[in-house]
Amino acid sequence: MAGKGLIVSVSGPSGVGKGTILEAIRKRYPECKQSISVTTRAPRGTEQDGVEYYFRTREQFEQLLADGEILEYDEYVGNYYGTPLTPLIKATEAGDDILLDITIAGTLALEEKYPLAISIFILPPSFEQLAERLKGRGTETDELIKMRMEKAKEEILSAKKFDYVVVNDNLEEAVDNIVAIMKAERCRYERNEGIEKTL
Repeated sequence: MAGKGLIVSVSGPSGVGKGTILEAIRKRYPECKQSISVTTRAPRGTEQDGVEYYFRTREQFEQLLADGEILEYDEYVGNYYGTPLTPLIKATEAGDDILLDITIAGTLALEEKYPLAISIFILPPSFEQLAERLKGRGTETDELIKMRMEKAKEEILSAKKFDYVVVNDNLEEAVDNIVAIMKAERCRYERNEGIEKTL
């Protein structure tokens, strides 16, 4: 069906598996595009600029913000994360579905500007499993993991502000649930207002 693409924002605590879920959705549905965020954190492992993130200095990020090129942003554990405006607008106008992996505050700010944006909160099966996933990365110190776990306990209280919650206990089930949400959202009257006049 012709029309604007969906904006699907997926958030949750660090280590909950957001990136893995979105990668699995894109493999299954290559027509889904991912919005690439801008961040001031350093690349991890094999991450490349313009692929996982646009990596910028704090000064560069603040200039983009001043220029109105950042749709929403948040500061998390000492680093900025933001969504660049122009690529998102172009993609949705072309009818592409856009998947966003952004912070909780970023998703809530996005919904204020785009009420039809779909917000999905990813929950871990348990705090114990979340801690194990963070340790399994092998990229963070015990002190940073402790900080992320404390932050996660606060963040999970925000789940009630989201449209949907999905527990990432099984990757395939989590992907199936998000795909089902997207299919249902395409049938909302607000997205098809006036269609009956074309019949």
